[in-house]
Amino acid sequence: MPTPKKSAPRTPLTRQRVLQAAIAFADAHGLEELSMRKLGRVLGVEAMSLYKHVSNKDEILDGIIDLVVTEIELPEIGGNWKTAMRRRSISAHTVLLRHSWATLLIVSRANAGPAALRYGNASLGCLLEAGFSYPMADHAWNAIDNFVYGFTLQQLYFPFQPQQYPEVAKDFLAMLPAGEYPYLNGLAREVMDGHHDGRHDFAFGLDLILAGLDRVRKAK
Repeated sequence: MPTPKKSAPRTPLTRQRVLQAAIAFADAHGLEELSMRKLGRVLGVEAMSLYKHVSNKDEILDGIIDLVVTEIELPEIGGNWKTAMRRRSISAHTVLLRHSWATLLIVSRANAGPAALRYGNASLGCLLEAGFSYPMADHAWNAIDNFVYGFTLQQLYFPFQPQQYPEVAKDFLAMLPAGEYPYLNGLAREVMDGHHDGRHDFAFGLDLILAGLDRVRKAK
């Protein structure tokens, strides 16, 4: 008789594997679709098996945010603070665009996992070592992050793609009579005629904030 083929050993289920699968699921289907049952199906186990590694869905949400934060570049402490915070902010924006569900989760939860704490500590340390006081460093950190999160959400949810802007401007022109809205009319025509691409510029806004914070730092 032929020897029965042995099935390949199943990859052991771990907390890390559960969280990585949850991130992949959220990236593919959206966070609102994530459930213990669906995650168990992806991993090839019953949902109850997940509870050996995570206590509930809230723990999964906290865990996947902390894993996403590990993808963001930490700012160097003790170097050029503007360069460090600029690199850190661009990295955060890039990571949050890659995981389109993550920004809303970050701003709506108290994130105190190890990666989030390292990230916060490095951000604060970068500013403090550059000469900011604790209160001013806290304000600066929040001003930068508010811009990063807000810009990211607008880019993710803005109803038009950049390549559509000239056509959209043309469509909106009828709603913007020059006699009533002269400046909006003028801007629409600039985009229609190709004199301005209308694209939202992340680096432009970020550099304005950093320059303003530097003036405050020097004036204290």
